[in-house]
Amino acid sequence: MLAPICFFVYSIGLPLQQERSKKEMTQQDFMQEAIKEAEKGISSHDGGPFGAIVVKDGKIVGRGHNEVIKAQDPTCHGEVMAIHDACRHLGTYDLSNCDIYTTSYPCPMCLGAILWANIAHVYYACNTSDAEKIGFRDKQFYENKDHLNFQELDHAAGQKLFAEYQKGDHQMY
Repeated sequence: MLAPICFFVYSIGLPLQQERSKKEMTQQDFMQEAIKEAEKGISSHDGGPFGAIVVKDGKIVGRGHNEVIKAQDPTCHGEVMAIHDACRHLGTYDLSNCDIYTTSYPCPMCLGAILWANIAHVYYACNTSDAEKIGFRDKQFYENKDHLNFQELDHAAGQKLFAEYQKGDHQMY
């Protein structure tokens, strides 16, 4: 008796799902999806209030939210997680012709990932000042890299490694 009820509920839900997918999503709809991702992360205590989605041809192809606390990994930002998901979903590292919707202006790391992925447009809800007001320090990464000490070391060995790579038949990205 329970199985037919489950089947009936599933059958009722399916047309509604198909109906929703027929409706073309707007930029506001996509931003709301990014916000839902952030809310998912907040409610599960995965990390900060940062969610993102990647969109291609009007369809969401990647989702992610900040998982820094959950993964104990400072690189698990919402945009990076959404890019990972989109790349897995599409089977490529090249997200040309994709857009990303994110709850906050991307930090330098996420901006780098967006650039490396060839994402066409970035839509964000909050800016760096908004993030700073709730305790995030993105601004310092834009303004001050001087606290790092860069030093070239063993340049010849590095050049040898690069030359070895260049000799091979490698796909450039």
